[in-house]
Amino acid sequence: MPLPYFEVDVPIHRTGQPGRSGVRVFTGRADSRSAAVRIAHEVYDAARDAAEVGLEIPHGRPDGWGACGYRPGWELD
Repeated sequence: MPLPYFEVDVPIHRTGQPGRSGVRVFTGRADSRSAAVRIAHEVYDAARDAAEVGLEIPHGRPDGWGACGYRPGWELD
């Protein structure tokens, strides 16, 4: 039986510009809600790390999670 599919909506804010906020959405399969949140943070960290050194944003991990981009100056809450 496949793992349940989760959507993790993470609030974000614009550093240096109070009042600017939004939501970053991550989706994929996980065995629990806490695992889905942990994976969403891992995907975000990998995207940020790649962008900071000029590498391509990693897409589609084997478990189906991935990032489509990274917006510098926006941080997860």
